[in-house]
Amino acid sequence: MSVRFPELACYGLAGHADQPRDLLTEARLAEELGLGSVFLSERFNLKDAGVLAGALAAATEHVGIATAATNHNTRHPLVTATLATTAHRLSGGRYALGLGRGFAALFDVMGLPRVTGAQLEDVIGIYRSLWRGEAVLGHEGPAGSYPYLNQDSSFDEHIPVLMTAIGPRSLALAGRLADGVVLHTFLTDEALARSVSTIRTAAEEAGRDPGSVRVWAVLATVEDSLPEELRLRKLVGRLATYLQGYGDVLVAANGWNAAVLDRFRADPLVQGYPGAFDAMGTVDQLTYLRDEVLPAEWLAASATGTAEQCAARVVEQLAIGADSVVLHGATPAELAPVLAAYSSVRAVDRELPANPGWMS
Repeated sequence: MSVRFPELACYGLAGHADQPRDLLTEARLAEELGLGSVFLSERFNLKDAGVLAGALAAATEHVGIATAATNHNTRHPLVTATLATTAHRLSGGRYALGLGRGFAALFDVMGLPRVTGAQLEDVIGIYRSLWRGEAVLGHEGPAGSYPYLNQDSSFDEHIPVLMTAIGPRSLALAGRLADGVVLHTFLTDEALARSVSTIRTAAEEAGRDPGSVRVWAVLATVEDSLPEELRLRKLVGRLATYLQGYGDVLVAANGWNAAVLDRFRADPLVQGYPGAFDAMGTVDQLTYLRDEVLPAEWLAASATGTAEQCAARVVEQLAIGADSVVLHGATPAELAPVLAAYSSVRAVDRELPANPGWMS
């Protein structure tokens, strides 16, 4: 079945997956349900961005494919450019390369340089030169020193670049540079509107058409028919995990009370917790966090309840200003009732291409 909801996407292998082959079944069902795109996160265990993009391209005919995100500092620029051109042609033009800043602490222990905005701007310029068939000669810049880079002089590849962003500087950088922007999960409605405005303003100030940048809201979608433990893990566990990793950034983006984050970090359960709550949290632990630690309004920055209520939240995200919505943390099978409900309330006045990086 062809794409029916090009403005909607899911993540392949959402969460902590240990069987990458499951992506093939998920991708086929996503296409059958009419989802516009499947996004691919990367983890340094069983989720290599290039391998998964290739598998997704081979398993489907219509859905868009987005790497959202990988980090430019983990691969040589020529290797990443080749990953993108390969996935682009293999998929028939459905692929978008997504880049993000990643985790500074992780790069420190890996012995890699931390990602900066200047590096991202530099390396995106390198990729685009290579995709245009140009040779990069004697390059000296924030992304590195490269005497000679070249793919193929016959190339004229139109590959969109997505950027993941949450803070104001990253949002503005994405507005200036990227073809599409992927926002963060658990943004309040006010933060979503502010993020969209920052992106559009930066694009306009850079001389770009602000409407040409495709903005993806990312909405944690946890529908009532899921078992309680799974609902807790996908909602409470995921938010708690984000707060463990980079709570300051998320709290600042939403204008939440930083003292609440301090209390979360000081809680005896959270201090010294041996892993991520969305992977290891028990029902009792997650219930405790929900009832005693995390404010209800923080958890409300999501889509929960009946399928109809979840669908209504998707419509709201689009009305606030997002061009598209990633239904985050749920498999295509889990999203089926939400999509059925959404089909009855869908009110999209502009059809979008399947490629998640383009607006037209």
